[in-house]
Amino acid sequence: MSTLPEKGLQLRSLIKPEGELELSLVEVDLPTPGPGDVIIKVEATPINPSDLGLLIGAGDIRTAVQSGTADRPVITAKVPEAGLRAMKARIGQSLGVGNEGAGTVVAAGESEAAQALLGKRVTGLGGEFYSEYRMLNVGQVMELPEGATAEQGASCYVNPLTALSFVETMREMGHESLVHTAAASNLGQMLNKICIKDGVPLVNIVRKEEQAEILRDIGAKHIVNSTSPTFMEDLIAALMETGATLGFDAIGGGPLAGQLLIAMEAAASRKMKEYSRYGSGQQTQVFIYGRLDMSPTQVPPGVGFAWNLSGYLLTPFLQKAGKEVRARMYKRVMDELTTTFASHYTKRISLAEALNLETLKAYDAKATGEKYLITPNR
Repeated sequence: MSTLPEKGLQLRSLIKPEGELELSLVEVDLPTPGPGDVIIKVEATPINPSDLGLLIGAGDIRTAVQSGTADRPVITAKVPEAGLRAMKARIGQSLGVGNEGAGTVVAAGESEAAQALLGKRVTGLGGEFYSEYRMLNVGQVMELPEGATAEQGASCYVNPLTALSFVETMREMGHESLVHTAAASNLGQMLNKICIKDGVPLVNIVRKEEQAEILRDIGAKHIVNSTSPTFMEDLIAALMETGATLGFDAIGGGPLAGQLLIAMEAAASRKMKEYSRYGSGQQTQVFIYGRLDMSPTQVPPGVGFAWNLSGYLLTPFLQKAGKEVRARMYKRVMDELTTTFASHYTKRISLAEALNLETLKAYDAKATGEKYLITPNR
């Protein structure tokens, strides 16, 4: 520890009681590692939609203003009354941001497992990665393959494990195919590669032709454009061909989740030999795992009487999954780090640049193909 600084910079998000969001860089003390802990010098950490949920919370970015200095910028924004109620549990708490990241272990506790990682490049999951240094238990990190860069290892957890968990959930629930929205996202591209490799039929829903092209280049077969005037008929046809009755929706708000359920019921009804006023009876399930659209979720009539709509998060899945399932998933991510689970970044920014207002607005837009990577020690 003698070669390390006493403090390191960390990006913090604070919601004040008076209804103001404050984003800033704070100097924090570097902790002393316990026996099973390691300190990582963070070299790369991605900005995922799940990170933005904590970073910005219910803050209204349209009201945001920037102050401070170039090295220590501060962004403030108003939090509407409804948002303040939703954020009640975190009011007054200055929270570190950043679910995952990668870097080099520069200090380690006395346990054999911790000492074995000293000097090694690792990837970790545990929050507060938008920092120059991060301490984690060895159980929260994975050693990267020989020669892998921090950039290649920065996104090893959230998107890869979420995509793999969709397929694991599908099998566990007795389904044989899937539907996925926002399908050209970084996660969506990974899911396509998994399904192609594993022989799982996958229906991809996009909203632009250029997004469809991204997926065709990967080898995706079933692609439906939600902005097409024939969207519902195209979707029903794809569902009839694949038999998919399970969907994962990243949009959350608006009509799309309901449209998926309606199309699943329509596809099942068209296969019925006899009419029933109660519908097909086919069990259908849509999981909402993201809120790219914050408006209410709409589920109109036409979904039948055997539909289910619920939320989905990776952490509860991992907690319920057995040790062998988790180990298998982790191993696959490491084995296919530069192929199936490769992430591509359009911009690399420092901690200070992450709090440049125009840059923040750009990565908060969550545009397809626009993924930002923070390099805290650049």
